[in-house]
Amino acid sequence: MHNSFLKRGKPPAFSGKLPTTAQLEAELRRERAKRENNRFLRNIAFALVTVAAAAVLTATLLLPVLQIYGTSMTPTLTEGDIVVSVKGAGFERGDVISFYYNNKILVKRVIAFEGEYVNIDNEGSVFVNGEKIEEAYLNDSEKAFGECDLKLPYQVPSGKLFVMGDHRETSVDSRSSVMGCVSEEQIVGRIVFRAWPLTRFGEVK
Repeated sequence: MHNSFLKRGKPPAFSGKLPTTAQLEAELRRERAKRENNRFLRNIAFALVTVAAAAVLTATLLLPVLQIYGTSMTPTLTEGDIVVSVKGAGFERGDVISFYYNNKILVKRVIAFEGEYVNIDNEGSVFVNGEKIEEAYLNDSEKAFGECDLKLPYQVPSGKLFVMGDHRETSVDSRSSVMGCVSEEQIVGRIVFRAWPLTRFGEVK
């Protein structure tokens, strides 16, 4: 009967040279540096992801970015403009705000507050509580009575804002009972500046 076996002999001779202590220490330093670099890159990647997430969260919750469609706010805002709004309350007369309406976001200008009386003459001049309001953002030629089916003077309901577009002749806004006044719950924020196009970059007034 034959058995398989390994024949015992001398171990093979090592033909290379053993690394020196200096070489081992240098290799160790390289490995440590590699680990440190990898840790640094992971930390950078984590920081970038955190910053990006914070930016998205801020843009969504505090500074919504909107693109203008339509012509109801010309000449102040034109189609294609990209604007930034700030969430919050405490609006003033003349502020440009964005708000939800029928699953869309519209942009108009604050004209009057709850309890105030709004009147509009045939030339399109607007009066609040019997006094003509100054509208430096419009030329007289841009004023118009527009689409208005309200019984004037009209009192703004409680908790509402009376808003109008700057393109008074064509804008559908609080002058029309179809849209009516805007409630605080509908408001997205106040438009603060235009980010695009760069040639018109700046504060929105």
